[in-house]
Amino acid sequence: MARTTTKTPPPPPPQGPILDTALKDALGERYLAYALSTITSRSLPDVRDGLKPVHRRLLYAMRVLKLDPQSGFKKCARVVGDVIGKYHPHGDQSVYDALVRLAQDFAARYPLVDGQGNFGNIDGDNAAAMRYTESRMTQVAEALLEGIEDDAVDFRPTYDGSEEEPVVLPARFPNLLANGSNGIAVGMATSIPPHNVDEICAALLHLIKSPKATISKLVDFMPGPDFPTGGILVEPRASIEEAYATGRGSFRLRARWSVEKLNQGQYQIVVTEIPYQVQKAKLVERIADLLNNKKLPLVDDVRDESAEDVRLVLVPKSGKAEAAQVMETLFRATDLESRISLNMNVLADGRSPRVMNLREVLQSFLDHRHVVLVRRSEHRLKEIDHRLEVLGGYLIAYLNLDKVIKIIREEEEPKPALIKAFKLTDVQAEAILNMRLRALRKLEEMEIRGEHKTLSEERKGLAALLKDEGKRWTAIADEVKDIRKKFGAATKLGKRRTEVGDAPATVEVPLEELVEKEPITIICSEKGWIRVQKGHVESSDDVKYKDGDKGRFWLHAQSTDKLQVFATNGRFYTIPCDRLPRGRGFGEPLRLFIDLGNEDDMITLMVHDPARKLLVVARDGRGFIVPESETVAQTKGGRRVLSLKDGGEAQVCATVAGDSIALVGENRKLLVFPLKEVPEMEKGRGVTLQRFKDGGLEDAKTFQKKDGLTWTSGARTFTLAGRDLTPYLGERGQAGRIVPKGFPKNNRFDA
Repeated sequence: MARTTTKTPPPPPPQGPILDTALKDALGERYLAYALSTITSRSLPDVRDGLKPVHRRLLYAMRVLKLDPQSGFKKCARVVGDVIGKYHPHGDQSVYDALVRLAQDFAARYPLVDGQGNFGNIDGDNAAAMRYTESRMTQVAEALLEGIEDDAVDFRPTYDGSEEEPVVLPARFPNLLANGSNGIAVGMATSIPPHNVDEICAALLHLIKSPKATISKLVDFMPGPDFPTGGILVEPRASIEEAYATGRGSFRLRARWSVEKLNQGQYQIVVTEIPYQVQKAKLVERIADLLNNKKLPLVDDVRDESAEDVRLVLVPKSGKAEAAQVMETLFRATDLESRISLNMNVLADGRSPRVMNLREVLQSFLDHRHVVLVRRSEHRLKEIDHRLEVLGGYLIAYLNLDKVIKIIREEEEPKPALIKAFKLTDVQAEAILNMRLRALRKLEEMEIRGEHKTLSEERKGLAALLKDEGKRWTAIADEVKDIRKKFGAATKLGKRRTEVGDAPATVEVPLEELVEKEPITIICSEKGWIRVQKGHVESSDDVKYKDGDKGRFWLHAQSTDKLQVFATNGRFYTIPCDRLPRGRGFGEPLRLFIDLGNEDDMITLMVHDPARKLLVVARDGRGFIVPESETVAQTKGGRRVLSLKDGGEAQVCATVAGDSIALVGENRKLLVFPLKEVPEMEKGRGVTLQRFKDGGLEDAKTFQKKDGLTWTSGARTFTLAGRDLTPYLGERGQAGRIVPKGFPKNNRFDA
């Protein structure tokens, strides 16, 4: 007989009202909840202990497992299992990665985890699996947790309500600045480099004495970050102060190198420290790739001779090349020089994300230590009061020992009888009833009296501490001094590793030394697509552009030249010609090579000539002459030369040649005056060259007065000279007169 199966009916739909909500509002509400969760519970550190939730939970779990520095190690798998099972319901690999980083002495300036086994290396190799490695806390982590059992901080239920976890750690150690932090949340990020704890403590002590200390004074104590991998900090003091004052900025860090002399006048360069978070293996690979592609003509070879320490050997091609020039080429092309960003975006009181300056971060740590001190003192005071109450009951029992014994033996309910007979508290009566017989010795009574006296004196001191804020700050200063003594510059761990140097002098490396010189043709379209052809090619209609695009600039240059771009934002941008794309395609957008905003456009494109002078004019008619040698930009962000008022834009960049200047505006008025009336400046707004009632400037050019003013219109060339030019002559700042017949309708000298 066939067996029949009964289908289980589907569960009933959930009961409750159906809300009519717009999709936009529903998504927005849920995304906001996700964003807040990411910001507060994952990516940003708390300003008080400098930890993210995963790190805090790791250390607390190790504390519960009694993995203090004096105990033995336990498998990392055990620690990770406890963390994800009790406190942090996320992937085990992400938790293990966080634990590994806390143990890496090249990643954490003051490691919080003491690792045993393979925890990775500076080459970028991964750590061994968690089942093979072991860990325990360091003394630094122990300092972060000190006082957690003395009601120093609040606790909250874990994600499933089965356990409790600390909201923040007591943090006797200034971990946020000492170890730094990095994280990317939703719409915001944080990047805090590590610092030297000896210098942090010096700044904290000064801030306790002078709560309104300036950033400049604090920088005297904390001159800059201190990275675990060493290196040389070459950021100017003014930039460091500005970064700490605003909470945002960056630090320029270079590798440490030295020269080793060899026979026959040869030498080699040895790099012993590399910038923070740079993987040595990838750095060597990058240098090798550049050598293979002949991008480092001054370097012949690179060797990695590292053991436990870093030792990269760079062999120059010739002993005649200066070591500084060789290193300058490497600094420009590789991560031997890097920029470490500073963005002190942290959680204030564990809730509100905001960017703090250096003084605010230090003060937040001190305020947290003040709260911890008060809470621990109050907790200790309660313990002492309870103990004194118990000791008072013991002393009464010793004074009336026979009567106490009689009551306990004869009374069915001895506790109420004891309370009534000797006016005891409930706590004292319970303590007497729980006394052991061996505690009735005479010696025990003497010890109780001594303990009572000691605790009474301690209670008096704690009460005075809680009443006097000055004493509390003195106690906090003593704590800071103790941390400084334990982890400061006198210890191997606390000695500064990163040298604070001066901004490096500019080392000129001729481009000819780096690039093979050859003729090239630069082609740039109307929409900004740029490419290079080999050789000097004449302009041709056969050159193809993208649909809807057309040619705009056609320049002959050398591969060793620099290309200058002047844009409507008043900035000059510089691009080495050897970096421009080659090939038969349409090229690449110019904006990939420079940081030119979408709202800005290029005005002119030219091959750099340091002996030349340029006329730059804004649309409002203000301008000046600038030496082209002062317009070279060192970064993609360009160099601001022409300052503009709000809403203004640059209009003209023309080569200076001659003794006169001609300007024409949208109102078709032409003005000519001597070029000597235009000042020469390196940057600024300049002076008013032509005044406009309506509209603004369209074009400007310089010329030789005796040769006359020329312009082209279509296929014809016009010249305005002698008496014909006289009506348009004037002084700087005048409006001018209507242009003569034949002047282009677009108001351009070169139509």
